[in-house]
Amino acid sequence: MRILLLGEYSNVHATLAAGLRQLGHTVTVVSNGDFWKNYPRDIDVTRKKGRWGGVQLMLKIASILPQLRGYDIVQLINPMFFELKAERLFPIYRFLRKHNKKFVLGAFGMDYYWVHENITRMPLRYSDFNIGKTLRKDPEATVYIKDWIDTAKGRLNQEIANNCDAIVAGLYEYWAIYQPLFPSKTTFIPFPIELKKAVLVPTDSKDASLSSEFKTPLKIFIGINKSRSAYKGTDIMLRAAQDISTQYSEKVQLSVAESLPFNEYVKAMNEADVILDQLYSYTPAMNALEAMSRGIIVVGGGEPENYEILHESELRPIINVEPNYDSVFHQLEHLVLHPEIIPTLKQQSIEYIRRHHDYLEVAAQYVKLYSSMLI
Repeated sequence: MRILLLGEYSNVHATLAAGLRQLGHTVTVVSNGDFWKNYPRDIDVTRKKGRWGGVQLMLKIASILPQLRGYDIVQLINPMFFELKAERLFPIYRFLRKHNKKFVLGAFGMDYYWVHENITRMPLRYSDFNIGKTLRKDPEATVYIKDWIDTAKGRLNQEIANNCDAIVAGLYEYWAIYQPLFPSKTTFIPFPIELKKAVLVPTDSKDASLSSEFKTPLKIFIGINKSRSAYKGTDIMLRAAQDISTQYSEKVQLSVAESLPFNEYVKAMNEADVILDQLYSYTPAMNALEAMSRGIIVVGGGEPENYEILHESELRPIINVEPNYDSVFHQLEHLVLHPEIIPTLKQQSIEYIRRHHDYLEVAAQYVKLYSSMLI
């Protein structure tokens, strides 16, 4: 198959492309590398700053559009698949729809339905927008509501969702949003992670690096994106981690990274035993999954629904937290006071990725979906 992947979120499309190519398919990734993260792509569509940057990007897209025809599958990372105003994306989407066979919309992050359903139907106990039946009042959450509700972006999302051939949700949360609205075309496929050969061991391994007694200090890592800190809850998680590192200064070492390119982020994260990630999530997303593949314990989203959708009945590697300071603090404290559980959690984290997120197996799930659409 000839497959075109448009846009990027946290290495999803770049990793999927690698898996699809290993399986013998021809893949083109067109993206801006997800801004400063700078993930790999075949055609770069990074937008420079200012109005002139928008003009340059429009000219670049106009020049490459003839190359983006004749694909069997086109997959969008998001309705906002290029860094342009939604009004400019309508004709680009319609051109691509006309000149390619089948279209897939990724339900991988922020979009109209994620906002709308979480502030109206509220299918999740908590989310980026609600805690129970109470809407969050964080300025960042309010900005996203204004950005997607009753706007051109929202209308673009609705047109694509209704018009496309399939919708793929990468996390349980997005599946819970889209599946009731589009039951016949919504599929759950886990995010792809390229496994690290150096730490690939089965759960019963006696490998010393993973099964030996844990030695302090406990190295805790948190990555901060300033523009989304309150929205993702990293402000609360950071405060809890700072208080733990103060209270247990001889047993804990805290490392904070801010808005780093992916390669630098990975280097900083590699030294950690524990990573804090996304307070309001039910599931580990790409950054957390990447950490787990390296034997790093995730403190974040590990709700029962996450394991259920994966049909995982044995492993429980994620330290699940409720969306508040006390929960994060107490779970971190439990790790500090019970270091004997750390080697098992590290080992289970790697096994969890091997079972559910191996990029080749995930790519095979996509191939099965794509092939069924082309029949």
